[in-house]
Amino acid sequence: MHRFVLVARQAAARLCGPGGCRGGRTDMALRCAASLAAGRQPRGPRREGTVRWSSAAKASAVKINEKASREKILTLESMNPQVKAVEYAVRGPIVLKAGEIEKELRKGIKKPFTEVIKANIGDAHAMGQRPITFLRQVVALCTYPNLLDSPSFPEDAKKRARRILQGCGGNSLGSYTASQGINCIREDVASYIERRDGGVPADPDNIYLTTGASDGISAILKILISGGGKSRTGVMIPIPQYPLYSAAISELGAIQVNYYLDEENCWALNVNELRRALNEAKAYCNPKVLCIINPGNPTGQVQSRKCIEDVIHFAWEEKLFLLADEVYQDNVYSEGCQFHSFKKILYEMGPEYYNNVELASFHSTSKGYMGECGYRGGYMEVINLHPEIKGQLVKLLSVRLCPPVSGQAAMDIVVNPPVPGEESYAQFIKEKESVLNNLAKKAKLTEDMFNKIPGVHCNPLQGAMYAFPRIFIPSKAIEEAKAHKMAPDMFYCMKLLEETGICVVPGSGFGQREGTYHFRLAFEMPSPGIKTIVIV
Repeated sequence: MHRFVLVARQAAARLCGPGGCRGGRTDMALRCAASLAAGRQPRGPRREGTVRWSSAAKASAVKINEKASREKILTLESMNPQVKAVEYAVRGPIVLKAGEIEKELRKGIKKPFTEVIKANIGDAHAMGQRPITFLRQVVALCTYPNLLDSPSFPEDAKKRARRILQGCGGNSLGSYTASQGINCIREDVASYIERRDGGVPADPDNIYLTTGASDGISAILKILISGGGKSRTGVMIPIPQYPLYSAAISELGAIQVNYYLDEENCWALNVNELRRALNEAKAYCNPKVLCIINPGNPTGQVQSRKCIEDVIHFAWEEKLFLLADEVYQDNVYSEGCQFHSFKKILYEMGPEYYNNVELASFHSTSKGYMGECGYRGGYMEVINLHPEIKGQLVKLLSVRLCPPVSGQAAMDIVVNPPVPGEESYAQFIKEKESVLNNLAKKAKLTEDMFNKIPGVHCNPLQGAMYAFPRIFIPSKAIEEAKAHKMAPDMFYCMKLLEETGICVVPGSGFGQREGTYHFRLAFEMPSPGIKTIVIV
């Protein structure tokens, strides 16, 4: 900066001459020198004609401009290595390539297909699912309270909107809320959990409203992870897994401990496999967190009551903190399958378990029958947390002030829907059952059609919104994939996209046993899209 001012003053002296300047010419000269140093053409004085620069002044200013360009502070070498290690397959290179192909199609570039079918992510409304009317009515009323006087909205929707607004500062959705979320919504969440679990008590003080389930999962992991070297926290996750877990573990510098689901047994969870993974991990970390996804993502299995009991006993025995990702609890399709919450089974196993096992469970507006991904609404219930740690968790959540208030309102409707006798009940039930029945049909259609294709095998799709079929890739294709420096299933999925316009995610992005290959497909798209994918 000193050199810049010096050159500017020298330029001003040359412009003004030895007798000094009048009429603000010195200021004008300083401005001109600044413009030239910044690579802009200097403006002349407004009243005295064009400024003429000496070649020396120009050279000095250009030299300064060249030296102003220095090396970047933030580079791939200097950035946080834990962030660089993060991978998120559902929005990875396949999806980026799909975006490029879509741009080419819009430009009129000819392809063997006319559109890209995106089956890479569970985004229900993007796939054509209609929003639930009652949920949107309540959020609309909360967003624009003047509508509360409109006869176009049912009274039960208005009643819920008024209750939510009364819990907001200034009766406005635009105000901050408590870090744990609006109190009356947390009360509604607790009541919902009690109804769902057949009367098992739930305390609103143990409820935390979150920005989708992902926010809650990340927050709990931040609290749990500590230590260094062999004492660093190990986090046990299912393989295949939803990549949020591996991404969060990488970002936080924890140790990922894989346990494999049993593909030959419909992706069941086997406690012997949990014990193997735990015992091996003790040699290099301190395993103290066990993550469960039920119903499964990407595998679509629904865990039996016996399985959940075994997992809880294992966590109690090995002193593990349980994380139960239950965002697909409404998405159960197969006959004979039923969703059982970890909270309910824990309670029914008796006080020795219920009063000791630390459990965080998660739900969201994004899945189920709602599909309201964009609202980023969610909650977590955390039980048996140490009182002092509870304070630390609230402090951590306070850093982000509060979750989106519109998302909190949407979450309230998930846990406090219309009930029999209310004006909106019939339409709500009709829309909810329509969505879930359609998803059940699509799950069966997807499973049956994949199993008709040579070289593809798909386990029963019991729940969630995804298929994770195994693909048997010929050895020559595997060699070609290696020549392109790609994982074989990534190579398969990339070729599938380039030749058919179908965008799915390779199994390697979720994890799989060595020597096996898969891809994940979100089957909530319209049925013609599923048929197109499978026929191709």
